[in-house]
Amino acid sequence: MKKTIFAAACLAVGLVSCNPTADRLAVWKDYDVGAIEFEDKAVGTRGSEIYHEIIADPEAYIAEQARTVLSTLYDSPEDSIATVKKLRYTLEDTDGISAKGGGNGHVNIFYSTRHVEKSFGSGGDVDKVLFETRGVLLHELTHAYQLEPQGIGTYGTNRVFWAFIEGMADAVRVANGGFGPDARPKGGNYMDGYRTAGYFFVWLRDNKDPDFLRKFNRSTLEVIPWSFDGAVKRILGEEYDIDSLWREYQIAVGDIEA
Repeated sequence: MKKTIFAAACLAVGLVSCNPTADRLAVWKDYDVGAIEFEDKAVGTRGSEIYHEIIADPEAYIAEQARTVLSTLYDSPEDSIATVKKLRYTLEDTDGISAKGGGNGHVNIFYSTRHVEKSFGSGGDVDKVLFETRGVLLHELTHAYQLEPQGIGTYGTNRVFWAFIEGMADAVRVANGGFGPDARPKGGNYMDGYRTAGYFFVWLRDNKDPDFLRKFNRSTLEVIPWSFDGAVKRILGEEYDIDSLWREYQIAVGDIEA
């Protein structure tokens, strides 16, 4: 059932590939993703029970998804990779969905058991819960391992920085079949981050450069001060600019007319 959902999601948005190849993942099988600590702080809630029903070994599951993220963001373990020394993942009985915090190689991620219950719904669809749980985890783990723009401020002070960070997190989720078939937002702008930017970045991978996501991540080390336009020029060539590419994408997906 899970593979069917992933395949349907990929076909619906016309993605070339939703999951890393076995060869690419094999490169990362011995990579140290950091010490993973799992804690269930919502024991006794229905969401906690459901989570443990679908994921028998949380630490192994998180490590597996971490390697999927790494294979999407980087060429090999020899690359300049954001260091994660410890990754603490907690289930919590709280509002919201999930969030990443921490710094200096120590990452904290919480996942809401109330969101688990909402995904489970009245129909008791465990495949839906696993699909959503994986997608959310891919997004948050991208925040743990992705590189960050330099020379333009911070996540909280610069809109370009923010749009890149959140857009890439959802791009990794899109690239690995982490959204359903109707998840792509229509219209908007790449500066909206999240799915709006994420689907655009994956379209650039599928239509301009198959290594676009990895090169885009690496561009933060090469383009300083970082900018969307500087990054695409570095990756695709001086004849490209971000706004023209966005317009081409919007026409290609049918959101606007030529």
